[in-house]
Amino acid sequence: MGYYDQDYPDRNQRNKGSRKDYFLAAVAGVIIGALLVMVAFPRLGIGTGTDQSTITENSSGNNSATNGTIQNVSLDVDTAVTEAVDKASDAVVGVTNIQQSGFWDQGQGQGQSEDGEAGTGSGVIYKKEDGKAWIVTNSHVIEGANEIEVTLNDGTKIPAEIRGSDRWTDLAVIEVNSDKVKTVAEFGDSDALKLGEPVIAIGNPLGLQFSGSITQGIISGLERTIEIDINQDGEIDWNAEVLQTDAAINPGNSGGALVNLSGQVIGINSMKIAQEAVEGIGLSIPIDSVIPIINDIERYGEVRRPYMGVNLGSVEEISQYHQQNTLKLPNDVTSGVAITGVEPTSPASKAGLKEFDVIVEMDGKTIKDVVALRKFLYTEKKVGDNVKITYYRNGKKQNATLKLTGETM
Repeated sequence: MGYYDQDYPDRNQRNKGSRKDYFLAAVAGVIIGALLVMVAFPRLGIGTGTDQSTITENSSGNNSATNGTIQNVSLDVDTAVTEAVDKASDAVVGVTNIQQSGFWDQGQGQGQSEDGEAGTGSGVIYKKEDGKAWIVTNSHVIEGANEIEVTLNDGTKIPAEIRGSDRWTDLAVIEVNSDKVKTVAEFGDSDALKLGEPVIAIGNPLGLQFSGSITQGIISGLERTIEIDINQDGEIDWNAEVLQTDAAINPGNSGGALVNLSGQVIGINSMKIAQEAVEGIGLSIPIDSVIPIINDIERYGEVRRPYMGVNLGSVEEISQYHQQNTLKLPNDVTSGVAITGVEPTSPASKAGLKEFDVIVEMDGKTIKDVVALRKFLYTEKKVGDNVKITYYRNGKKQNATLKLTGETM
């Protein structure tokens, strides 16, 4: 027997009582903890998944999951985006450019031409009438095609015919039989767009393998001006006014739809800034600019634009020597458009304009260069309009009135 057991017998009794109390307290703690876990876990959602089982008490008083009730939980994922996609996606199609290869493209020993796919873009069905459906796409998508094939959203392939195209705006219209066309796009109002407004791009990036792809972003910029070299001669021919978006636009998206959250087409996707240090700059032609172009193509097979009948050069690109000695411009005139040639019987010829005249104003609006002149004619004037020309000839400012015709400039 130990020292404490012999000399302090009552302490031994107290220790026995303490052990018993500790044991009872521990058991009570376990029970209370278990009850807390049972109450707390369902509230915290721990252990619950998509399928939740409610365990009910059976007649014998035993708990059984076998006789329990299974509750399937489904989420409502319908949003403004999914509703817009449902409304617009079937109107977006694939456009395949099929070109004929010549003899030498087939390799040695092959003496016949074959048709091959030159590229694939996108298009938007915007009209269905008299057994035909009209599709707007980009001019560069159908350029050089011998045949055009349209792939509908359900995979159906149908032949198409080109109604016309316009290289200045990079727009074209193609036509298909409407028997299998079920959905026509609704146009919105691109002039009403706001910076930061959510938009959706629908198209076929990298070809038909990814047909009907959806990307989402916002309107990043309005009325952006992009310089375009149409004939690839190193000189700027046109300033395209476009919408900027960060919705992903890749090769193959060209001609596809930029859609607002109402499912309305507010732009035709056209290009992106593709530089190593650049990310998320896609460009789309505003639908308010598209409508008059496709209306002209439907009616005339081309876009009818005012025509002057002149060859032009920007003064800024002419040497200082020729500005002073050939054009004989005053020292304070450093911009404008020099006439480098006049076609006989043209509107310019009838108005008395001559080679080496320098146009500086049209209807009182300053004309800085050739791009500005084209922009003025193509956006502010129409065939049959008169335009007042202010120009310099041999250093003297003069005026002439010119009546615009409808020939192609």
